[in-house]
Amino acid sequence: MSVALLVTIGLVCGALAGLIGIAGGLFLVPALVIVFGYSQKLAQGTTLAVLLPPIGLGAAYLYYRHGDVDVKAAVFIAIGFIIGGFIGASESVHLSNAMLTRTFGVLTLIVAIKMLFFS
Repeated sequence: MSVALLVTIGLVCGALAGLIGIAGGLFLVPALVIVFGYSQKLAQGTTLAVLLPPIGLGAAYLYYRHGDVDVKAAVFIAIGFIIGGFIGASESVHLSNAMLTRTFGVLTLIVAIKMLFFS
């Protein structure tokens, strides 16, 4: 496994996340599956581990400086995210990689269609 390639994927995913406000998982999970051959579960778990440190602090700070952050909403969403992430992870470990991959793909497709045609 190439450290340089891992860092490059991190840079690209981080830049895209900061640019369009999408959690790096939308890009990072497929990158780990496609480039490194990770299973869906390993890719999802690794992506969640990446999100543990304050990855978005720098980007969020820039948005905040421009008045584009609702701090109160962010705090409450974060609380829900912590609880929901634990519940979702607890369930996902019991599903097959194929089911997780299909679910990820379907949800991504639904979001893409909504954003492309109904925004």
